[in-house]
Amino acid sequence: MRLLFGLLLLLALPLPGLAACPGLLNYSLPSLTDHETSLCGFQGRVLLVVNTASHCGYTPQYEGLEALYRRYRDRGLVVLGFPANDFGAQEPGSNGEIAKFCEVNFGVSFPMFAKSGVSAGNANPFYTSLAARTGERPHWNFHKYLIDRTGEKVLSFDSGVAPENLKLVGAIESMLAAPVRRP
Repeated sequence: MRLLFGLLLLLALPLPGLAACPGLLNYSLPSLTDHETSLCGFQGRVLLVVNTASHCGYTPQYEGLEALYRRYRDRGLVVLGFPANDFGAQEPGSNGEIAKFCEVNFGVSFPMFAKSGVSAGNANPFYTSLAARTGERPHWNFHKYLIDRTGEKVLSFDSGVAPENLKLVGAIESMLAAPVRRP
């Protein structure tokens, strides 16, 4: 029992050299499987944040997003999917239905969050922060935000920018190549 308590105490202490969670990532949101997930757990990684929908002309972008994730995840890229029914009611399903659709049709293995709003007026707090930081809100499904390892620099890419687009891939590679700042 003492050993367990000691281990728990050690886990609660801040680790030397680990920076505080960047304000942009200081949110906890439910995952697609309804587990509360802290975005702080992704600090130090390059994040590609995408609002998704299962019944959209851009839905085939799931394939490219998964390919990007598999190609760059070992270098520190994480794709984060945020299903939303904000545009054209193209994500009507439940979280379970969305999860099944993504797995069966596209083999999605990157983290997916519970369906939530991403547009003005009903956006989840993380998307509100992304819009404030970039001055751009999603106008349709598969809008992309790219966040650097520090959680400070955020780029915005509209829905028509496919995951294999050279501008997007170049920005990802540039952010992955940037030195990691230590406190």
